[in-house]
Amino acid sequence: MKNILITGGAGFIGSNFINYILQNRDDINVVNLDKLTYAGNLENLKPIENKPNYHFVRGDITNVELVDYIFRKFDIKYVINFAAESHVDRSILGSEIFYRSNVIGTNVLLEASRRFEVQKFLQISTDEVYGSLGDTGLFTEQTPISPNSPYSSSKASADLMVQAFHHTYGLPTVITRCSNNYGPLQFPEKLIPLMIINALNNKKLPVYGDGLNVRDWIYVIDHNKAAELVFEKGKVGEVYNIGASREMKNIEIVKLILKKLGKSEDLIEYVKDRPGHDRRYAIDSSKIQNELGWKPYYEFEEAIDFTIEWYLNNKSWWERIISGEYQKYYEVQYGNR
Repeated sequence: MKNILITGGAGFIGSNFINYILQNRDDINVVNLDKLTYAGNLENLKPIENKPNYHFVRGDITNVELVDYIFRKFDIKYVINFAAESHVDRSILGSEIFYRSNVIGTNVLLEASRRFEVQKFLQISTDEVYGSLGDTGLFTEQTPISPNSPYSSSKASADLMVQAFHHTYGLPTVITRCSNNYGPLQFPEKLIPLMIINALNNKKLPVYGDGLNVRDWIYVIDHNKAAELVFEKGKVGEVYNIGASREMKNIEIVKLILKKLGKSEDLIEYVKDRPGHDRRYAIDSSKIQNELGWKPYYEFEEAIDFTIEWYLNNKSWWERIISGEYQKYYEVQYGNR
């Protein structure tokens, strides 16, 4: 049995990962450490919450004593770090929490991993660390890091620290950098769920600037299958880009959602662009495909239908999130810490 500490496992990508991996494998014990911030939701983990090889701990990855306790109690030998403040808009409004969680938190995990002789440390990162592309070209693993937002700079700092711990201490680390994820359980502040929910409520759909910013989209299950493969077979010290080669303009996504929901494009409202808005991201994932044999399974047209259907069928989930009911429940159950 592999004893794995998964941080941020109540968030969008992390909870999808834990559900996926525990529904398909019995050879691992998962300890999920999550602070349950506004974007964390234990309801996401209902399918596996009673499994004997799943354990939840509410806490902050910057808490050295708690992290050390978890490593000792559960004999942790593997770490997958999903935990992160991840919303660019929030980082622009207030950056401190991003550096605290994404940089200091990663340092705490790395130091504990070094002390407890972890056998593999997987850092889940983002293509945003590379900065912005022009009209052509793709991000490769050799693209220089050039982050443009407080969020992406905090993730880039964490990536560099992970690489430094491998180089200096020989810690067996590996990094994945993924393009934009979408799918079930995504917090409603992100583009696709926000547009779906606003359209369902006949509210305006805010589009930054001219709406022509381009992102490379990947279904969350494809991302998580790639992350599992890198965790199992990725070469220590390496970086692997993960993307589905599905570039779309923001406005194309918005119009597609409106069309699928039978709503008028009159709901679109162009708003002032956010500061430093990167124009285009696009991933070259040939390394993980050639070296590890991964390739995306889901076509965008199919997976966006799954995603829209999920939000249609889970109105109570996102209504409780919007109202803050989940967060109130957690504070009663766990205290405000």
